[in-house]
Amino acid sequence: MNNKKKNSKGSFFSRKQFELLIVCVTTGFIIGYSYNQAKDNREAGTINSELFEQEDSYREELITQQERNKELTEELNSLQEQIRKYEKSFASDEKDYKKLVEQAEDLRLLLGELKSDGKGIRITLQDGDYDPKSLNPNDYIVHESHVFKLLNELKISGAQAIAINGQRVMANSYIRCNGPVITIDGTQHPAPFVIEAVGDSDTLMASLNLNGGVVDQLLNDNIVVSLEEHQKLIMPRVKVES
Repeated sequence: MNNKKKNSKGSFFSRKQFELLIVCVTTGFIIGYSYNQAKDNREAGTINSELFEQEDSYREELITQQERNKELTEELNSLQEQIRKYEKSFASDEKDYKKLVEQAEDLRLLLGELKSDGKGIRITLQDGDYDPKSLNPNDYIVHESHVFKLLNELKISGAQAIAINGQRVMANSYIRCNGPVITIDGTQHPAPFVIEAVGDSDTLMASLNLNGGVVDQLLNDNIVVSLEEHQKLIMPRVKVES
């Protein structure tokens, strides 16, 4: 009988201990869960705070980049405007340079430094038929003044190159009349005098045939004048003695 009670008492303490164990385990679980939940909340709060700071940093960086892009755009527009100004300046300089080159080439042609060929005209001057009734036979001879009139008119009308009896005439050529002979830079040429000019043949012919122009003046001085247009005239460059 006593043994039975003793066993029953021992079993009773075992249940209490078991219940206490369950309570302790449950309490521990609740405490652990609460701790983990609080930890997770703290970590989530920390992460949210970090994300907010990172987002704020990105926002500031974006604003900075936008301002920098605006500055670069303004700088690019300024540089493009400078380039446009330079292009206009270069175009103007190129035109001026091209014009200067053309002028230099025209001068070299007149000086005889360059070979010249192209369309042009040929003028032949001959002494007029002498009239025995005339008091002065020189009134029927071609003089240097006649040649100079013709040369000046050809140059004014745009002749690129001029030759007399095949001799190239330069800008500083010396022409002198000695009776029926004309001397050009020390070389004598008898009549008739064939003057060739390279240039726009229409312009050259029109300028010579003006009313009261050079041809009319030569005819009034009893000079025989003939004019021809040519599609191809060739004049070699002047050989300068060294």
